[in-house]
Amino acid sequence: MGKAGYVEADWIKPGATVIDVGTNRVTDLKEAERLFRNFPDRLEKFRAKGSALIGDVHPRRRQHCRCAHARARGVGPMTIAMLMSNTVKATRLRRASPKFSATQSTASAR
Repeated sequence: MGKAGYVEADWIKPGATVIDVGTNRVTDLKEAERLFRNFPDRLEKFRAKGSALIGDVHPRRRQHCRCAHARARGVGPMTIAMLMSNTVKATRLRRASPKFSATQSTASAR
């Protein structure tokens, strides 16, 4: 998504598991006050540093979720590895399909 705190807590089904892999640096004081209104410790840290890392899901999400994980540095290599694994699987499945002809195989290899 790429927007700090965009996904509001009330958008999340109660008891859901949320893995927030968004990485957004907040440097604007008004934005930090909006996001950390109910989190005085985080707001104080923001004021001391002048910035804060936050995901795409609003910090209030913990009130609604059974389990919530914020991955402030993203997921990087694991996401790339799984994307490549799924791409290879999809290619193998497509090539095994009777609808996929030899001419399409040659064209897609280019």
